[in-house]
Amino acid sequence: MRLEGSYTSVYDLSIVINGNLIDRVHTLDTGMESGKWYYDLEALNYDGPIEVVVIGSDSATRYGVWSPMITLDADYSKVSKPQVEIINPKDKEIVNADTTVQIQALGKNDIKKVEVRINGGAWKTAAGEGKLYEMKWNTRPLGERVSSIEARATDVYGNVGRSLTTYVSTQGTEKPAQSVQKQDRAMWIWESESYPLVMNPRSRTVLHAMATDTSTFGQDPITTLYLGVDKFEGTDMLEDERGKVRDFVKWAHKEGFRVQALIAGGTRPPYFGAYERYREPALREFEKVLNYNLSSDPKERFDGVNVDVEPYIAADFKTDTPSVQIQYLDYLETILERRDASGLDLPVGPAIPRWYDTSDNTKAIPWKGVTKPLSQHIQDIADYIAIMDYRDQAEGSVGIIDQARDELEYANAIEKNNSVVIGVETKDIADGGDPEMISFQEEGRTFMEAELDKVYAAFEENPAFAGIALHHYEDLQKLPTEWGPEAVSWQAPADQIPPGAVKGTPQASAFNFQTVDLSYGPATDNREVDEYRIYRGTEPDFPADEAHLAGTSRGLSYTDKGLLPETTYYYKVAAVDSSGNIGKASKTTSATTGITTLKPLVIDKMEIVYEQSRAKATLLASYWNTGETVAVTVHGRFTFKGGKYVDVATDESGVATALSEGLAYESGKVGFLPKRLTAEGYYWASAYDRVKAAETEWSSSNE
Repeated sequence: MRLEGSYTSVYDLSIVINGNLIDRVHTLDTGMESGKWYYDLEALNYDGPIEVVVIGSDSATRYGVWSPMITLDADYSKVSKPQVEIINPKDKEIVNADTTVQIQALGKNDIKKVEVRINGGAWKTAAGEGKLYEMKWNTRPLGERVSSIEARATDVYGNVGRSLTTYVSTQGTEKPAQSVQKQDRAMWIWESESYPLVMNPRSRTVLHAMATDTSTFGQDPITTLYLGVDKFEGTDMLEDERGKVRDFVKWAHKEGFRVQALIAGGTRPPYFGAYERYREPALREFEKVLNYNLSSDPKERFDGVNVDVEPYIAADFKTDTPSVQIQYLDYLETILERRDASGLDLPVGPAIPRWYDTSDNTKAIPWKGVTKPLSQHIQDIADYIAIMDYRDQAEGSVGIIDQARDELEYANAIEKNNSVVIGVETKDIADGGDPEMISFQEEGRTFMEAELDKVYAAFEENPAFAGIALHHYEDLQKLPTEWGPEAVSWQAPADQIPPGAVKGTPQASAFNFQTVDLSYGPATDNREVDEYRIYRGTEPDFPADEAHLAGTSRGLSYTDKGLLPETTYYYKVAAVDSSGNIGKASKTTSATTGITTLKPLVIDKMEIVYEQSRAKATLLASYWNTGETVAVTVHGRFTFKGGKYVDVATDESGVATALSEGLAYESGKVGFLPKRLTAEGYYWASAYDRVKAAETEWSSSNE
């Protein structure tokens, strides 16, 4: 089934299907980020409602925009999953020594088998037929504890449906007391970093060295890890690799770290988990953590759950206030209820933006008969909050201190000690719509540590203050003292051994006339694989060298853009470890791009100079086939000490000129990075730019 539509002044279009798939759409662009889009939906993969929305980035603001949602209806019973429910025992029930677990399994197709899993053990077959199934359960060996019961059913076509979890006790369950402790300092670790740490024990040497280092920047040590546990590259660590997760958590505890599971909404995109209609996958995501803990020894258990569901990203957070806000509060209340049912001591804290107490869409939310700021409702529900207090200054009305003050005061009013974590950003965020002032990326680590000292001075005696959390591991490793000739960067422990080759032969496929997608297996290393280098050539036997470097990736896939149409490209992949050692290049793979009527545009010249406390970047673009200068609009941003995003058109001579924000520093480094080039009838063939980067350094000593 082909879905199609149009777009105006939007780029990077994707389609979201049923809150569990995000995929790119094909575009027929004019060269000005407007045109027609289409997507070929595999309708035979669905049975029932199909909710569809197309999302993209606004050309002017760079913030996300949505199409209206539509719902299609599919009727193909061969892919219909069984509906599974545990009907006995009931949730929170006290079970006898001999208990019968009863399951109801309903489906459009005949049920082949029903299975039950207790406390994360082996799946065991339940007896029965039709829609009712039973399994005898002897609880005597368990002693006094809470147990998890899960059920799944498989139909004759191999479709698998799963129940939500039922929690029962052999002694009765009281609401567990939660040990909410200091989390200073904490650090977010997303799946591109968490999976290597879990799967490769040797990579933990780098994490330990960085987290315990207090000398390079005069920083405090990391004590709490928010470990991403979502699915990644086809693996679900909490389902498929529980033994390796246990090994990591046990190691972390032995080394003095506390580990919290970092989860999102169980949906794609993650913030869909806030919607009531997606409550089931959101609960499954949370229950995976509970069930993992119940199946693990105390030293192998997570110490808490950090919840990163950000409902404000949804378009109707603003257009349909307070509907999404209320659904999000209901979600939080429900996962806390599930935690209590599990009997676990497992503090739960959502990450929230700093403005939930002041925004027009959040400062007066009615819920359960009480109207108050969204932040206060959340603080009433949760054990703690992690404020995304993303600012690059501590003081002033827009600084970190003032932006967190209300949440700390409310936490003290409701007597929740250690319940406010203050999060700060180190990521390079200037590509999106947010201003550079929300991150310490431009200022560097020395400035950040000085500002955080002010935060500690303001709040360290406050009973509600639980510490500072840093976002996030990958960017923090690479953030230097400052950008410039005097920069000092953190160094991983010395290592001379290169990584191995990637597993198997990489796979390549052309998405359209200018894009090739690559995937490849993981490489192994005696420490940590930091990234993968992707090499590109137009001949099968090209060398894997700097001249053929197409780009790098942290994960096991890469999208190569800005290519020429109707051209065959060859690729090799090599792993690089945290010390910069490069492994052996992979075998070669290839793909051939499609056709287009658009003409390829390239950057012919690009320069940057620092003068009068600003950087000035100039750029000239041309038609690749002839070298003829083309009038374009350049959308790009300054880098390193700069972060300003600009949209500038070329002048009569074809030159685009952009000025940075003020950079009145005695020394520094600044660059310019084009992100998009637009011109009617053209597309940016960035792989063929004659100039790839522009940057400059200055210092008072050489003036």
